[in-house]
Amino acid sequence: MRDAPQAVKDLRIWQKSIVLVEECYKVSGNLPSEERFGLTSQIRRASTSVPANIAEGFGRWNAREFLRFLAIASGSLRELETHLVVACRLGYLSEHALQPLFLSIDELAKMLYRMRESIDSTLGRPRFQADAARKPRPGSQRVGRFPSSAY
Repeated sequence: MRDAPQAVKDLRIWQKSIVLVEECYKVSGNLPSEERFGLTSQIRRASTSVPANIAEGFGRWNAREFLRFLAIASGSLRELETHLVVACRLGYLSEHALQPLFLSIDELAKMLYRMRESIDSTLGRPRFQADAARKPRPGSQRVGRFPSSAY
């Protein structure tokens, strides 16, 4: 049995997210100077938010709080992905250059999901308990978490 990590630096997920930050800083340095306060800033802010929220949640020493911060980190990861897609679609960055970042983002998203699932199981509650308890409104045609028009 492995010992529980004593410092956030011991978490593989945190280590991998730090590497992602470094790569995002390198890639965003190639954006045009007029994007310094736009996409460059947003990419860097979203990327640093991932390990920062993992660290903050880990530092709380409370499973429920850690779950909350992991969810925020997950949201920041998808925000980062969106900013990179925008930079690519605007022609600032090539898809080829971003492919390794997208692979890292997907890997981290899976790791965050597994970590959240693992912590949820230690709390003895099913995943997305709040969603399961929610009752649909009368006449609602919703399937899953999004209205059908979002598909």
